[in-house]
Amino acid sequence: MTTNLLNYDIKGLADFCAEIGEKPFRAKQLLRWIHQLGITDFVDMSDLAKSLREKLAALAVIESPQIISDYVAADGTRKWLLSVGADNGIETVFIPEANRSTLCISSQVGCALACAFCSTGKQGFNRNLTVAEIIGQLWIANKMLRASSENVTPDTNRVVSNVVMMGMGEPLANFENVVMALDLMLDDHAYGLSRRRVTVSTSGLVPAIDRLRERCPVALAVSLHAPNDHLRDQLVPINKKYPIKELLAACQRYLIAAPRDFITFEYVMLDGVNDSIGHARELIKLVQDVPCKFNLIPFNSFAGSGFKRSPPEAVRAFRDLLIQAGFVTTVRKTRGDDIAAACGQLAGQVKDKTRRAQRAARMETVK
Repeated sequence: MTTNLLNYDIKGLADFCAEIGEKPFRAKQLLRWIHQLGITDFVDMSDLAKSLREKLAALAVIESPQIISDYVAADGTRKWLLSVGADNGIETVFIPEANRSTLCISSQVGCALACAFCSTGKQGFNRNLTVAEIIGQLWIANKMLRASSENVTPDTNRVVSNVVMMGMGEPLANFENVVMALDLMLDDHAYGLSRRRVTVSTSGLVPAIDRLRERCPVALAVSLHAPNDHLRDQLVPINKKYPIKELLAACQRYLIAAPRDFITFEYVMLDGVNDSIGHARELIKLVQDVPCKFNLIPFNSFAGSGFKRSPPEAVRAFRDLLIQAGFVTTVRKTRGDDIAAACGQLAGQVKDKTRRAQRAARMETVK
């Protein structure tokens, strides 16, 4: 059985090299060939001894997920549907901007947390992604975009400048594989991204937030979406296990090691649900002791969601109140909506093990 080297960080590669009788320094060479240059054929790794290249060809592979489809939106946003086997597919989104280029990466096939307003959550859950399947999304994006000179940062020859773990799945529910992928993103011999340019978004798995602080503190975004437990229980069910008070305490602890001096709170704007002036005032009081900024997200519709996007005037009024209270507040620009690549729309192809879709269909039939 061959070993997929995309599954290994520098320590894993050093251990693999030791197992096949090679020196640990070969791990750095392999990282550069695999992740910086995108080379998959060991024959082309010219600074490796011929005997090592032959050994690697017999024992190892470099395999990323296969591309099923590749769509480009009118605004330049690009979305890939990638096969991860057994009729499952994940989605990865590249968002080019004037001063940065961001890749939104998935961490699971589907999601078990079932947030009420999220298309991924409606699809159910199949499994965690492997390290190769997570980092493979960045590997594919770099390889496919590098030929387009307009997407390359001139000073670094880097295609992707920022990574957000905001695609399909809850990253902290796949902790070990996500952290190993983060290590590769940060490694100077691989992608060399700074901790400030890599963001993990979580729905609020409190123990895992503490583990991330200790293991690999990158920028943290928290999907808050409600100013009180009663409403958040309905929108983000994990709140029933880790209520807001516990979540905010974890955010405070995280800031001790965080690369930024604030937490980003994400707040999807749902018409008539969480977007009133009263909700804004409650939110201000809730987080007054937490260094934070807000990212307000206009809801992106999908079939069967049951929600509507807040009208622009409601979003503006909500934003203005937060700003007047002293909070940095942005409204996320909707990108890639015409190819269903906007926030909350990623669905992929999920062979659901939770049977969530079937249960939901039965409930609708009963109604």
